[in-house]
Amino acid sequence: MRKELESRIIAYSVNVLDIAEGMQKNFMGSHLANQVIRSGTSVSLNFGELQGAQSRKDFLHKASIIQKELRETIINLRIISEKNLCRNKELVSQIIKESDELIAIFYKTIQTCRKNQNS
Repeated sequence: MRKELESRIIAYSVNVLDIAEGMQKNFMGSHLANQVIRSGTSVSLNFGELQGAQSRKDFLHKASIIQKELRETIINLRIISEKNLCRNKELVSQIIKESDELIAIFYKTIQTCRKNQNS
């Protein structure tokens, strides 16, 4: 399961990079491309950190950061979509959907970890 999630998260970041690469080359496009690259690739990098968590508290903190970065990426992608800054609108829509699904996975993971911590 962990390897499948890791592969999915890496694919997510690669798709975010593809979106950024296909964006308009103007001030708005460049600004939002930089923003979405930072938040979208941070998800994968923080997942690597999550796997090396040193305690349950550290795990919860890192999982929360991943959730935060996913939410930031969704907002960036919605702005990109609304302003028609990317040629591949279908990929943008797919990655917004994937963001929602990953947020749900990490939400459930965090809830389960907190429940187990209190038991």
